[in-house]
Amino acid sequence: MYQILLIDDDYELGELLQEYLAMEGYQLAVCHDGESGLASALTGQYDLVLLDVMLPKMNGFDVLKQLRTESMLPVIMLTARGESVDRVLGLEHGADDYIPKPYHHHELVARIKALFRRIEAGQPKVANAWLQVDELKLHKATRSVKLHDEDVELTGAEFGVLLTLLESAGEVVDKEVLSQSALGRRLSAFDRSIDMHVSNLRKKLGERNDGKAYIKTVRGQGYILVQD
Repeated sequence: MYQILLIDDDYELGELLQEYLAMEGYQLAVCHDGESGLASALTGQYDLVLLDVMLPKMNGFDVLKQLRTESMLPVIMLTARGESVDRVLGLEHGADDYIPKPYHHHELVARIKALFRRIEAGQPKVANAWLQVDELKLHKATRSVKLHDEDVELTGAEFGVLLTLLESAGEVVDKEVLSQSALGRRLSAFDRSIDMHVSNLRKKLGERNDGKAYIKTVRGQGYILVQD
């Protein structure tokens, strides 16, 4: 059974989600402020965090920034509907996905299931499932990434994007394909999630030996992982 942590100061919502997610086969723990939520997230006992933005003691962005210094635990941000800035900030700070509030419980469960499906899909039976382009290497079984033999820490969504690009190295990959493979959902209108994950990847990977970025934008089409 997957263990999920909800960090949200809405007590009634926490109780409702505990009952609803239990029926879906998930166990939900709840923290009502940022500080206790961060401490719980760092215990290592959870598989996913649902993180609200507006929290007492420490807001959701600060919780996420602190969490990402020590853990790549998957995080879905809960943002106010219409606040696109919150969504962008959440993705920039390392969130795997976001869902605007108020949301229907069915939509939240669909996002959770999609995220877990993506994680499970990235765990093949073959132990030595290496993908490599130049000095960039990705091990599918251990979900590890190395650049010049140095570890690169990626979120689950970033790993999913990079895995898809590596599997099609030298070819253009459509944003819709990246969204389905990395986020487990269709790309909606004005959704910048994939763009933000690619931007974060570029920052972490830096430049190739020839001074070019590893990931190139093909305007109007998608992205391509550059190889010699």
